[in-house]
Amino acid sequence: MQTKNSLVLVVDDNSTNIDLLVSTLKADYRLGIAKNGFKAIDYALEYLPDLILLDVMMPEMNGYEVCKRLKAESSTKNIPVIFITALTETDHKTKGFEVGGVDYITKPFYSEEVKARVKTHISLKKMRETLNNQNIVLEERVKEKTAEIQQMLSATIETMAVMVDVRDPYTAGHQRRVAQLACAIAEKLSLSEDIIHTIQIAGVLHDIGKIRIPISIINRPGELLDVEFQMIKIHPQVGYDILKNIPSPWPFAKAVLQHHEKLDGSGYPACLKDDEIMLEAKILTVADVAEATSSYRPYRPAFDIDYALEELLKNKDKSYYGKAVDACIELFRNNNFRFE
Repeated sequence: MQTKNSLVLVVDDNSTNIDLLVSTLKADYRLGIAKNGFKAIDYALEYLPDLILLDVMMPEMNGYEVCKRLKAESSTKNIPVIFITALTETDHKTKGFEVGGVDYITKPFYSEEVKARVKTHISLKKMRETLNNQNIVLEERVKEKTAEIQQMLSATIETMAVMVDVRDPYTAGHQRRVAQLACAIAEKLSLSEDIIHTIQIAGVLHDIGKIRIPISIINRPGELLDVEFQMIKIHPQVGYDILKNIPSPWPFAKAVLQHHEKLDGSGYPACLKDDEIMLEAKILTVADVAEATSSYRPYRPAFDIDYALEELLKNKDKSYYGKAVDACIELFRNNNFRFE
């Protein structure tokens, strides 16, 4: 995804920080500079940058308020904002996500980290724009170009999924394996092609929201602190926010949003129960648990698939959709299902 000539707005009241960021990015991007929040908002409204690097601690108006105001404007609400701050506490980062930020870079920052994060989020923005444009074409030429454009859509979705795999090598392939199992469960239940296609897309993208979670938290060995787990729990909502504006006849964004909900209301992010949860998400949840439990993680070894199936069986019809659990067990024990 080409990011050359993209416009990046640097907002910081410290001239030294501005010079460092300009030196880091000037070879790859056009740059705008604002030294306070008011000027940043004016610049963004006039020039619509592709991304904003925003200092948190500034006089008159802090970065959180700047971001909040930008997200309230229709013309700037979709511009990705990366906060740059010396604040390292997790609750500060959570606040940034709550007002609409997409990422954090902690001072003192490293040039390669800045380049990588800027490139990632500009690429994601351009991918969303590409998907929207492709769907406009789909509406105009649906009869003669449906197959071709859907192939392009699938390729872009696959690219987005790969970005998550590359960022987190410990769970590389997890999304594809969950999609594989969830589709097999749906086929076992004789569900419609539309439901299966929704599950396929949602499966390969269900953890896209983890792109906003610090990798140090995702791959931390040992038990997470409560505040860190609260940050992990935002990833379904983040994934939904990334995907929700992609025009599609399949409600895969909603399935991504609900894939950690449980029948008894103990899931997240909305504590939905029973029929409040869409069928596609119920099936994804079962497949996600089966794959994740039987795979290695930095904080625990892999369990065998029988252990994972017993865990599902113990919570059948309590946390997990009973028919999906039964189908999952039958696939592994009677139909020789194996992850590819």
